[in-house]
Amino acid sequence: MSTLNTVVAHVTDRIIERSKQSRARYLDLVARERDRHSDRSFLSCSNLAHGFAASGEDKAAIATGGALNLGIVTAYNDMLSAHQPYGRYPEQMKLFAREVGATAQVAGGVPAMCDGVTQGFDGMELSLFSRDTIALSSAVALSHAMFDGVALLGICDKIVPGLVMGALRFGHLPAIFIPSGPMPSGITNKEKQKTRQLYAEGKVGREELLASESASYHSPGTCTFYGTANSNQMMMEMMGLHVPGAAFVPPNTPLRQALTRAAVHRLAGMTRKGNDYRPMAEVVDEKAIVNAVVGLLATGGSTNHAIHLPAMARAAGVIIDWEDFDELSSAVPLITRVYPNGSGDVNHFHAAGGMAWVVRELLGAGLAHADVLTVAEGGMSDYACEPVLMDDALGWSPVPATSGDDTMLRPVSDPFQPDGGMRLVSGNLGRGTFKTSAVDKERWAIEAPCRVFDTQEAVAQAFKAGELDKDVVVVVRFQGPRANGMPELHKLTPPLGVLQDRGFKVALVTDGRMSGASGKVPAAIHVTPEALAKDGKPGPLAFLRDGDVVRLSAEDGSLSTSADLSAREPAPAPAAEMGMGRELFAMFRMSAGGAEQGGSAMLEMAGL
Repeated sequence: MSTLNTVVAHVTDRIIERSKQSRARYLDLVARERDRHSDRSFLSCSNLAHGFAASGEDKAAIATGGALNLGIVTAYNDMLSAHQPYGRYPEQMKLFAREVGATAQVAGGVPAMCDGVTQGFDGMELSLFSRDTIALSSAVALSHAMFDGVALLGICDKIVPGLVMGALRFGHLPAIFIPSGPMPSGITNKEKQKTRQLYAEGKVGREELLASESASYHSPGTCTFYGTANSNQMMMEMMGLHVPGAAFVPPNTPLRQALTRAAVHRLAGMTRKGNDYRPMAEVVDEKAIVNAVVGLLATGGSTNHAIHLPAMARAAGVIIDWEDFDELSSAVPLITRVYPNGSGDVNHFHAAGGMAWVVRELLGAGLAHADVLTVAEGGMSDYACEPVLMDDALGWSPVPATSGDDTMLRPVSDPFQPDGGMRLVSGNLGRGTFKTSAVDKERWAIEAPCRVFDTQEAVAQAFKAGELDKDVVVVVRFQGPRANGMPELHKLTPPLGVLQDRGFKVALVTDGRMSGASGKVPAAIHVTPEALAKDGKPGPLAFLRDGDVVRLSAEDGSLSTSADLSAREPAPAPAAEMGMGRELFAMFRMSAGGAEQGGSAMLEMAGL
């Protein structure tokens, strides 16, 4: 086994020390719940009868308490391409459970919204807080205390983090994530991006744009770019919550079904009633969280996880911050380039070696913790192999020694970049995240007068009017969790990309979100404290004015202005919007924590 990298060891030790009290409280809770709910015998006959009344042929097995009963929490709907395959999973999983003497019930469903549908529109303001809603829905599903283990069916942006957060509060149960896989590759990413930019410039119309997008997002399965959804799948492998190699196998294939079957069988083998008890609380510990961050950095994954990972960690009593990300980034090289950081998508990535290659490289270089508990019997080393069907039997083979595509996957000894491409920038404008892996190095430092906006629609109007045809730092404020739910701001990407291609020095500074699809423009995102006042104190972005010179640099980690903000009054916050259900989420906005702490109202109010 390789010696653990000193930076990874140091950051892990710091997280363990920082989390000592909160982690101990969490594990005490888990132990107490395990002892109180060790089986279903504590339920009254009336309670229990309600729990199995509709379970058909599994009724007798659940009633006697002799069989393991597995709860399924599903994010199925047939509007999301990634979640549409889940429609038939429960009936299959019940059959797979019976093969090992167990039963399975759908414990409940959780909402699953698509940022791709709501992007740039009112519904996007519900997106971040859908994660809290999913966690709460998971807790409701598991509160019936009917289950010996939990299978989690979820893929996309807020859905996996929300499921993790909810399930961790039932951490005495073993848990396993069961993915559905990516859709087949459509048109090339280069062609898709070209059409988007032509549309932004007014050179093609809506009909051409829709045809292009429909040729890209075209069938059941996860979107194929390496954004937040596919970064989720990578993290579930790095945290040991998948059957090894399950992340990027396409839906509706024999191998996909074999992996689902293996997941159900494995879950049944990890319960307290067996001899290989693996509660989720022990799988998701400080080292597992560090492995997830390392995987994110090594693969150039979504910056949304600078928000989601702290929230997931807090649900397990683990406290991480952006300095941990930044320090780990200095030690972890970028060894993959997947669109939008490269030309190929996740299907090409998987074919070139995929997650098995990444895990093998990271373990071999001592950049990931090997000594962790996973749902796989052999621990993290099992994730360095890829699943295969041999005569209809599922097995795992070592990943090839060489990359199948060195434009997409490289060894740690010859990386694309020496660091992980996610940096902390800070200064008198606050703290933010800068994803360097998507940005050419000559653009890592920008200093220019700023234009300040309160909405992305105002940016689009200024662009169309030609007001941004110059060197400019575009500041978009009042986009944080407390202001409007922190929607992603992808409508900004095409016009800012056009300005950059015209030869201008352009950067974005915002307290809002961008994701793994954020593109090539240098950006300080998730800036905290956000502009909207908390406890009567507005964030620094509220004091900026048009023309103030702003410096953003990933080279020296700076986010600052030369303007004197101390004597200014803050800009007035826009009024809260109503419609599309946004008013129902006011309680989340009012209670939300900062982006660096995960932007969660639920965790803040629970004191976690």
